[in-house]
Amino acid sequence: MAITREEVLHVARLARLSMSPAEADKMREQLDNILAYIRQLDRLDTADVVPTSHAVEMGTPFRDDSVHPFEEKEEILKNAPDREGDFFRVPRIIED
Repeated sequence: MAITREEVLHVARLARLSMSPAEADKMREQLDNILAYIRQLDRLDTADVVPTSHAVEMGTPFRDDSVHPFEEKEEILKNAPDREGDFFRVPRIIED
């Protein structure tokens, strides 16, 4: 299934990226090439391959979670481009 220019422009808009039609065409072609390369994996017989998440066995480092109050709240919030009370105000990203 090929990716259309409209799909590329839609994803760019969701990511808040401006993209010219020429850039969208180039991106569409690049994404099609990537997906064609990935589709080659469908031809592999992986029935006897054990799933792995890492090539080398490794442990998971854990640390204790601990809450530390941050007294400099205004120091952080002064960098907010838009704020509402004690919160950062961000653009809506979920469409109705």
